[in-house]
Amino acid sequence: MTADPEKREPQETEQADPQHETERARGLGIDETRDITAAEHELGFWEAVRKYPKATFWSMFFCIAVIMAGFDAQIITSFYALPAFQQKYGNLVGDSYEIAVPWQTGLGMGNPIGQVIGALASSYPLDLFGRRKTLAMCCVWSIAFVFVQFFATSIGMLCAGEILAGFAYGFYVVIAPTYASEICPLALRGFLTASVNLAFVIGQFIAQGCAAGVESRLDEWAYKVPFAIQWIWPVVLLAGLPFAPESPYWLVRRGRKEDARKALLKLTSSKSRPDIDNILLGIEQTDLLEREYESSTSYFDCFKGANLVRTEISIMVYLIQVIAGNPLIGYSNYFFEQAGLSSYNAFNMGVGNTALGFVGTVLSWPLMNYFMFGRRTIYNSGMVVMTVVLFVIGFLGIPTNNTGAVWALASLMDFWTFVYQMTVGPICFVIISEISATRLREKTIAIATAAQSVASIVFTVAMPFMLNSDEANWGGKAGFLFGAISFVCFIWCFFRLPESRGRTYEELDILFQRRVPARQFKKYDLLAEATSNDKL
Repeated sequence: MTADPEKREPQETEQADPQHETERARGLGIDETRDITAAEHELGFWEAVRKYPKATFWSMFFCIAVIMAGFDAQIITSFYALPAFQQKYGNLVGDSYEIAVPWQTGLGMGNPIGQVIGALASSYPLDLFGRRKTLAMCCVWSIAFVFVQFFATSIGMLCAGEILAGFAYGFYVVIAPTYASEICPLALRGFLTASVNLAFVIGQFIAQGCAAGVESRLDEWAYKVPFAIQWIWPVVLLAGLPFAPESPYWLVRRGRKEDARKALLKLTSSKSRPDIDNILLGIEQTDLLEREYESSTSYFDCFKGANLVRTEISIMVYLIQVIAGNPLIGYSNYFFEQAGLSSYNAFNMGVGNTALGFVGTVLSWPLMNYFMFGRRTIYNSGMVVMTVVLFVIGFLGIPTNNTGAVWALASLMDFWTFVYQMTVGPICFVIISEISATRLREKTIAIATAAQSVASIVFTVAMPFMLNSDEANWGGKAGFLFGAISFVCFIWCFFRLPESRGRTYEELDILFQRRVPARQFKKYDLLAEATSNDKL
């Protein structure tokens, strides 16, 4: 068993199925790593946890960076109704201070604008320096620009700090799923990549709780304390990163095979260690296979051949997070106030909304690992339920001055959040981590992140015009718009979203290269084909 292409040349003389003749001639079937692939398929979840305990820990450790991104995006919008923040950065309107709408828009867009730039810029340092060093550099960057936020003397300075801090957040949301997908075995891949979404939810939950805790303060610490909390995460990461192993996939691509072996030793248990040589061989074979398909690793390569389909899928599943209802759900506090709750109680209901998101994300783990549902099944089921709920929200928005309808509408928003965080939210990160080619993973995830952030910017501008009473005043009727978009997205998912559960990266490379239709991924048996080839 070898990854050397020269030693596979005799396969050129074999009789092959015409559909795969070119692959067989180049040695690009699953034959070379059939035993390794079979072992990956047979490895159970809890056995994988026992064999890869450190991989599980380090994957979750890298997710701490994503907590920062979720925290920042949530905390800045909660400041708009904070009296101390209004007095510092707002304008006197009548007897009270208000943050001007253009500045609200600017502050709200700071995080996603920074993420667009950061995500697209992330692939080059990730490719050059690796995952660990790049994350460390971003932590230093975050520490520096939290100072800008903390000591901002004007709202313009604060907005600049938001954009520059968001630059690092773009890196974080690329690094975390990339690293998790590259250090864990097949059995843990869904669990660990879905944890990226949990990190987002934890960040939002901490931000909501933090803002509730300082809501009654009238001094500058009402908004400075939340900013200061952002120093905790990068310090914790910088303290642990020197001990973190580098991605073995990145090390193999850099020609550092022995370092990759050492990284695998650090990621596995000394008491029940898997066959390191076989794992390393599987990584080398996957890299070799992708080199045969495409020798370069530029952004342009993400849009060539089979990689175009993989990029399309990654962009769409991430984009759906924004365009299929999330912007409307972000205004649940607004509808709670319409139902008659005080702003304080409406905010507490918002905390409950993020708590439901936390529970939903945790429940996605047993769906994938205990009930053994596939990614496609969970994602599409979530799309169906979310679409129906959005249309119901739209109908509930039709009655005017109906407190019961508004309560039902706001409650359905919480239910939508629960379903979203159990299906589309976490499964998105699983899919983008699995579908992208390993050599183009950071670039593919960066493109998808940038597309999602651009959509966030668009809806940040559009939502006030949809909902404000002096503009379109759609209220809950905006559910019709998002329901229609969600339905179209479900149609795309049905025809274009493949099942990646239980597939090694090498298998996925072959399936995409053969242009197997998305709905046939689940039943396409490469191992049986390899066995049949051996008998020829």
